[in-house]
Amino acid sequence: MSKILILSNGHGEDLSGSLIANQFVKIGYSVNALPIVGKGIHYEKEKIKIIGKTKEFSTGGIGYNSFKGRLTEIFRGEIIYLLKRLYLTYKIRKKYDYFFVVGDIVPLFFAWVCKKEFFTYLVAYSSHYEGKLRLPWPSKFFLLSQKAKKIYTRDSLTANDLTLQLKKKVSFLGNPFMDKFFFRDKELKKSEFSIGLFPGSRFPEILDNFVLILDLLEALSDLRYFQKIEFNFAIVNALSASKIKEILQNRKWVYLEKIKDRHLLKFQYKSLEVNIYWNNFDKILLKSRCCISMAGTAAEQAIGLGKPVIQIEGKGPQFTKSFAEAQRRLLGKYVFCASNYKDKKDQINQTIKLIIQVIYLIKLNNNFLISCNENAKKRLGENKACIKMVHDMNIVMNNDQGK
Repeated sequence: MSKILILSNGHGEDLSGSLIANQFVKIGYSVNALPIVGKGIHYEKEKIKIIGKTKEFSTGGIGYNSFKGRLTEIFRGEIIYLLKRLYLTYKIRKKYDYFFVVGDIVPLFFAWVCKKEFFTYLVAYSSHYEGKLRLPWPSKFFLLSQKAKKIYTRDSLTANDLTLQLKKKVSFLGNPFMDKFFFRDKELKKSEFSIGLFPGSRFPEILDNFVLILDLLEALSDLRYFQKIEFNFAIVNALSASKIKEILQNRKWVYLEKIKDRHLLKFQYKSLEVNIYWNNFDKILLKSRCCISMAGTAAEQAIGLGKPVIQIEGKGPQFTKSFAEAQRRLLGKYVFCASNYKDKKDQINQTIKLIIQVIYLIKLNNNFLISCNENAKKRLGENKACIKMVHDMNIVMNNDQGK
């Protein structure tokens, strides 16, 4: 069987890459991963060997960052690190028969420099952003190369658009990062009304996002209606339990003790209770009726499950006003956001009105949830994306061997 190297460029891209890698391994392929930014924790979870020493950057990698975020990347040595990763990829290229590229122009460039035959999952680009996809130069040149065996996109609009632009077949077979949820969507009881709180995954940005969501919750605590709602934070390991306790206790939240689960903290502010979980994102998302989000992939997965999302614009470097606005274009009208506000207090008050509006629609308007589910299929696709994509690539590789 062929040996494959997976190149991915970011947290969400690593997730998709790791799931595809796992599916390749199941049918007998030898697979390694080279995450271009970040530590590649998703590959570790799937027990896929990571090539080279990895490093985490606060901005999460070169991409949709603020100007300050881009300067941070340069001064903290991310460009030099990127060049080292490129050199490493070039050095080991002959050990692999194919590359599988997940992300954007950066891993595409790596594959082109190495002159390897490659498959591409363009998870970072969508025609939903502007109606017609404007690929950054020279992405189109890389994709038109004879070395580009197959191109997969994140939605059908982009697949149709690129098929016309490139004059070669581009496919949409679903999104791998959604697969695990489709098989578990009926696992959890939905008796209580639960809201998922997603402050993101990048440190230290997650700290600012966490505090902004706390500001919102403290404002909500004055409304008796929210006493009946369960709020669940999904926190990554980069933000420790001790730091969370310090922040909350300084803000006069009450720590509710006697909890056996080491991945859970419970706090109370006035009559409002909040659960803070580590390593429980999937469960929280499945249980939630809607989400309050300052995250990328988490919001996509929520929309893919037909759950409305309320955004809160942050300071960045990733989850900025412009990132949030782009996410709304990508995911459609069931991402709600207060985007025209005078100050932080006004932003929070407008966001509370949106939350109440969304809860009302979920509880009293059956057509609303039907439309959310229709939008989910249109924007993210249906299940078994990993199986479909790997099967499609397997056909191509078998044909190559038969030549």
